[in-house]
Amino acid sequence: MKSKFDSLLARLKEACARFDEVLAQPESVIIRDSAIQRFEFTFELVWKTLKAYLEDKGEKDLFFPKDTIRSAFRAKLVEDDPLWLEMVDTRNETSHIYSEALAQKSYKKFSAYLPLIRKLIDKLS
Repeated sequence: MKSKFDSLLARLKEACARFDEVLAQPESVIIRDSAIQRFEFTFELVWKTLKAYLEDKGEKDLFFPKDTIRSAFRAKLVEDDPLWLEMVDTRNETSHIYSEALAQKSYKKFSAYLPLIRKLIDKLS
């Protein structure tokens, strides 16, 4: 039987592939909105996969994405890059506030986030 971490990592790989797929398309309103949705569920899997990995290694009290990302910095799973914490903020903004300007601003950030996510997946695999 697969562990929680293994199951989450498999789902994260699929989500990342789907996120990559939409970002490879020419930009349009529909593509942008699809990319936002795919970013949201990819990021949710990022932090939950990290949380499961860190908990398997003995970490406790990882209740929120930023706490989990900071623990991943300390564990050297991700580079201490401000884009990781920015990703958390972008995810929160896209989930709770919608405006055309925010959608455009968020979409422009995704191409910088994707390589970080891929690097994490490689490290965890």
